[in-house]
Amino acid sequence: MIYSLNLVNAVRTQDNFQSAPSYNCVLFVFSIFVLIGLVSSEMAANQCVTKVELTVSCENLLDKDIGSKSDPLCVLLMNTQAQQWYEVDRTEKVQNCLKPKFAKKFVVDYYFELVQKLKFGIYDIDNKTIDLSDDDFLGELECTLGQIVASKNFTRPLVLKNKKPAGKGSITIFAEEIKDNRVANFEVEARKLDNKDFFGKSDPYLEFYKQTQTGWQLAHRTEVVKNNLNPSWRPFRIPLQSLCGGDLDKPIKVECYDYDNDGSHDLIGIFETNMTRLQEAKHGAPAEFDCVNSKKKQKKKNYKNSGVISVKLCQVVKEYSFLDYIMGGCQINFTVGVDFTGSNGDPRSPDSLHYISPQGVNEYLSAIWSVGQVDSNPFCTGIEGVVEAYRQCLPQVKLYGPTNFSPIINHVARFAAQAAQQKTASQYFVLLIITDGVITDLDQTSSAIVNASRLPMSIIIIGVGGADFSAMEFLDGDDGRLRAPTGETAVRDIVQFVPYRQFQNAPPQALAQCVLAELPQQVSSFFSLYKLKPPHEPSQP
Repeated sequence: MIYSLNLVNAVRTQDNFQSAPSYNCVLFVFSIFVLIGLVSSEMAANQCVTKVELTVSCENLLDKDIGSKSDPLCVLLMNTQAQQWYEVDRTEKVQNCLKPKFAKKFVVDYYFELVQKLKFGIYDIDNKTIDLSDDDFLGELECTLGQIVASKNFTRPLVLKNKKPAGKGSITIFAEEIKDNRVANFEVEARKLDNKDFFGKSDPYLEFYKQTQTGWQLAHRTEVVKNNLNPSWRPFRIPLQSLCGGDLDKPIKVECYDYDNDGSHDLIGIFETNMTRLQEAKHGAPAEFDCVNSKKKQKKKNYKNSGVISVKLCQVVKEYSFLDYIMGGCQINFTVGVDFTGSNGDPRSPDSLHYISPQGVNEYLSAIWSVGQVDSNPFCTGIEGVVEAYRQCLPQVKLYGPTNFSPIINHVARFAAQAAQQKTASQYFVLLIITDGVITDLDQTSSAIVNASRLPMSIIIIGVGGADFSAMEFLDGDDGRLRAPTGETAVRDIVQFVPYRQFQNAPPQALAQCVLAELPQQVSSFFSLYKLKPPHEPSQP
């Protein structure tokens, strides 16, 4: 059963609930259509905030693997004012390496007037689960963003949970203010690369490096193309800030390697160029570069190259931020799905997750309030309508099962699909599902999410109670894009899962901060993927 409560521009238009077709999932959906694009540029200008890009590398990590080396990954956590840590993002995993240079950057907001506590955790990843407790801990660093920004190249020893040194392990964090919002879109292939393997052919990949005052800094690493001397890599993008600091004539180094499972990757060749030269590449007229191995060149008189790298396309485009879209008139449509399955217990019993205490709250209400009150701006109110709808329907429903998510996701996806047909960045849909247990239709839910990944839509799942939420973590694509049972892969990660129990003793803003951490990037990345500009060009402060 679906009840809808529509609020446009935070004005309630209907007091009565309208019933829609019944679904077995027994998830009630309350829809709030709230225009939050009314934040003024003056308000944004008054905040002393800038975006900072953090590049992470490590040295001398602990080796936790037998017969090989650790496979490190870095996770970034931030500390809320309530002393609650929440995960912001993760780098890629680097195979068999004790001195990794992570290609993925962390982008964070830097508030000059606030003490922003950060924690960088390094883990040896040996499985595909999201839960890092299953992986070997290699060390961590706690610091403030201010310390990193002040020193640019911030190097510190890693410590274990007991604060003892993590061997000789160290971490270096390079901070740079993002002043350029342009990105370079690439299409690259190669031909006649040297064969570095005795059996089969080379498995080539590329690394792009930015020149800095302290040397070359990794900006991007492509995927590995297996067993191919004439590879074609998937299209990729590199922020201009990461690649050349916005200077189109600044040197860029590109290295081509043959990937080896043991981490001893063989250098095929190198070339240097700049963005001015790369931008000459157009469809039908690629920019081509000799891939040169200096050691091989010294030994071989008639040496010409170790292959040719062909840049088929290098296009520089402006990339808009989440705030650009919101201030440019994008409307965020927020839908709340509440789990009324029988596993919650009789709402009249104090043991039920739906039982409203004498103080007038339960975990469902707390979660709704926490996420809904993310902005005190009067134009963004309306969560009171959701709470009132929940209170009114609670005595009228009969709890039963099973717990099916796919109908609710498909329901919201239909609205998102209609908006997508307009081919504008005018609307984006957020579905918040609050649930207590195991998903019954996991295959159908996976398919629904993969389909929704092509739409202007994000899904937030909050797990209440003490149930096993491993299925929810599977849906959260932090360890790789979700796959449907058919093998189809999600275009992008649109699911964020958070267990409420981690925030029971924290203030509401801590949960909201964690739950909404990925949303701005998901909004801007969707519109960027389909090359959609804000409805109205945001005015400059």
